[in-house]
Order: sequence, then structure tokens, then C-alpha cells
Amino acid sequence: EVQLVESGGGLAQAGGSLRLSCAASGFTFDDYVIGWFRQAPGKEREGVSAISSSDGSTYYANSVKGRFTISSDNAKTTVYLQMNSLKPDDTAVYYCAARWGVITHTPVPSFYDYWGQGTQVTVSS
Repeated sequence: EVQLVESGGGLAQAGGSLRLSCAASGFTFDDYVIGWFRQAPGKEREGVSAISSSDGSTYYANSVKGRFTISSDNAKTTVYLQMNSLKPDDTAVYYCAARWGVITHTPVPSFYDYWGQGTQVTVSS
């Protein structure tokens, strides 16, 4: 059974930091891209960052470049999203998702096969 379990969300002040974790199981982790998406109320789900487990290549949305860092511990089949210099606009439910292959383009939600349940991130001003 495929499982993606997010953790680490919560409340932070503007300028603060949070680290999200995505623990994966039930598939060959090294063959997959793990992406982080977020969805704020009334907005579409957007790709924030992604990492190819096979070669370590990464993607960042322009809105988070220089502030967020994605990393992967293949031995633990866990992907992390370190979020620094948080802004109120970062407030959203954050989801991790998985799809087979490598990063070739901006993460598109419909291309991802497996999803976690989401974790709330709230940034106060």
C-alpha cells in the first residue's frame, strides 16, 4: 500500500521557519519524483518544490526560491522541505505527492499519482 505522510506543519510568525517531512512507503522510492504542493483557500493547488530521488535534481517555484530548500534521505524514504523567511502568503495546506520518473517540467498536480493527506502551515504577520 502506497503511503505518503506529511508532518511538521503548524503556526509560525513571519520571518520564522518550519520544516515539513514527507515519509513515503509502498513504492520504489528511488524511481520517483516527490513534489510539494500547497493550496490556500480559494486558490488552485500550486507546485512549490520537487526533487528527483534518482539524481537529486530539484525544482523551486519562483515564489519560494532562496527561502525553501528541498532534500531527500533515500535511506529513510523521506523528503524534507525546509521553509525559512516565511511570509503570510505561504499560509496554505501543504501536500507531498509522488510520480514515477524525473523532473522535466513545472510540477503539475494531475501528473502525480500518490498524495499525502496534507499539513496546515499558517504564517502570522
